[in-house]
Amino acid sequence: MSAGPSPFVPPVQPSPPGPPATPAPSASGTRLAGAVLIVSTVLVGLMAGLFFAFDVSVMPGLAAGDEQTYVTAMRAFNKAIDGNPLFGTVFLLALVGAVLSAVLEFRGGRRAVALWVGAAAVAYLVVLLITFTVNIPLNNELADAGDVTGMKDFEIVERFRTTWVTTNIIRTLLCTTALAGLARALLLHGRATR
Repeated sequence: MSAGPSPFVPPVQPSPPGPPATPAPSASGTRLAGAVLIVSTVLVGLMAGLFFAFDVSVMPGLAAGDEQTYVTAMRAFNKAIDGNPLFGTVFLLALVGAVLSAVLEFRGGRRAVALWVGAAAVAYLVVLLITFTVNIPLNNELADAGDVTGMKDFEIVERFRTTWVTTNIIRTLLCTTALAGLARALLLHGRATR
């Protein structure tokens, strides 16, 4: 009598394939995300500090002088900033770094961190929009106003004292908000990667 398969043992059915396992983030990817987050935080902090310095010292100091001094000094500040590649790099890389950081954190599975970084990036993006739509056009108008010694109409100075100063305070608040969001993200990143 040959030994064949027992008729009482059901055949083994292969288990259905489950969802693909999510690969754990690599240590190098986690370190890269942390490094980008740190750099982004520093860059946004530098911008918040620059705007804050204008709020509390530069603009009040200029307002205490006469209109010709105001125009001359503000033109000199704008020329120094516009012609400085380090400023331009920090100004734009702050946003690029924050966006890249949000993407890296999200891809690493740290969604809460990515959310805070994304919110910070949005706040900083609004800073750029205000700068390009309000502050830079006023700077250009001031630069094109002609020789300061022959200026009779200083209406542009009044717009600086109201519009430019107000929007700079808003930029400071937005940058500080972005900085706080990035600081929170750093804390969460540290906890998630411990």
